[in-house]
Amino acid sequence: MGIPVSDKRDLRLIHPASSREDRQIIPSEVLGMVLFIGTEVMLFAGMISAYTVVRAGMPVDAWPPPGQPRLPIMLTAFNTLLLLASGGVMWHAGRKYAEGFEKSVKPVMASLALGVAFLLLQGYEWANLLGEGLTMQAGPYGSFFFLIVGTHALHAIIAILILSVATYRLRAGELSEHGFTALRAFWYFVVGVWPVLYWQVYL
Repeated sequence: MGIPVSDKRDLRLIHPASSREDRQIIPSEVLGMVLFIGTEVMLFAGMISAYTVVRAGMPVDAWPPPGQPRLPIMLTAFNTLLLLASGGVMWHAGRKYAEGFEKSVKPVMASLALGVAFLLLQGYEWANLLGEGLTMQAGPYGSFFFLIVGTHALHAIIAILILSVATYRLRAGELSEHGFTALRAFWYFVVGVWPVLYWQVYL
């Protein structure tokens, strides 16, 4: 038995369909970046695990191996502070974005400058270690050092390049809030994973 035409109501008025934005709990840009960061966490976890296994199998007095240069702990500690400061300034940039995108430009540029300073000091460190004979061919000690630290440096370079382009778009008002959040999340990953690497590799 059908409903009389006069009694029919537009059910869309009673139960309006949710818009796509209403259903979207996590913006696609942020979700994509979170998934990407998750894979990168697994990458670094795998390298650290392999490094830990190899190091645990070596005699205590054989790591670092005799004749191999010691890593510059104090210089890298200072460099770690630079990178952490860069992450703090980037967080400040995110807060400034809420007041107006133009107010976040300078903090982003300052964060990138600290990131570049970090990379330059890393390059100086690498040049000295290579000059002292620490290479990937020198054994597992050098191989793991350049593999782990080099992978992080590559991530830092890529992040700085992407954020540099994003800064240009930010100044023009063309970078969305979700896109800015996703890019900042990548930089937070680069900053956050480094103290772990410093603790595992240098100390």
